[in-house]
Amino acid sequence: MKKYIIVVAGGKGLRMGGDIPKQFLPIKGKPVLMRTLEVFHAYDEHINIILVLPADQQDYWKHLCLKYGFTLPHRIADGGETRFHSVKNGLALVDDADSLVGVHDGVRPFVSQEVITACYDAAREKQAVIPVIGIVETVRRLETDEQSVTVPRDRYKLVQTPQVFTASLLKQAYGQPYTSAFTDDASVVEALGHPVYLVPGNRENIKLTTPFDLKVAEVLV
Repeated sequence: MKKYIIVVAGGKGLRMGGDIPKQFLPIKGKPVLMRTLEVFHAYDEHINIILVLPADQQDYWKHLCLKYGFTLPHRIADGGETRFHSVKNGLALVDDADSLVGVHDGVRPFVSQEVITACYDAAREKQAVIPVIGIVETVRRLETDEQSVTVPRDRYKLVQTPQVFTASLLKQAYGQPYTSAFTDDASVVEALGHPVYLVPGNRENIKLTTPFDLKVAEVLV
């Protein structure tokens, strides 16, 4: 089956501080987003990469590609008002219904090859697959402003990307009207009543959000 990966990079990076969106910040001399795209090209050099960027950031991205000599093949779609709308715009460039489509956060450059492979392999049969990791800290649920209770952490997982689906299922899911309950692609697919299956993620697959995350990223590189 043909494979696609939609890399969503629409954030402004406000929690990072500064004027440069977080997906363009360098880690050891190379922008985050380039590292992310390279991970999927390393997984499969024939994978179709669709990069979703806000229209007002696309010229800067092209400038960076020239500056760093970045020639990895990819197509660009316009970012939308929300992540939902951005993914929907990326899906419009998926022209093969009999294919697998992954959706990945542009600021997760450390997903392992093993996790990517597991997600795409499982999606052939399961149709909807996401990587998750366990919670190592104790978890409490707020009951009121002042009261909380401990909950069994083994019943909860932290969700990562890439989230991989058959193209036909994902396109059907993104044909639904948007609601604020759609926090990731799995939640959109679940709204159809379709089950979502889990595979183990890798703990290094962090989402770079804060300056501290960048310090961790420097170590991981």
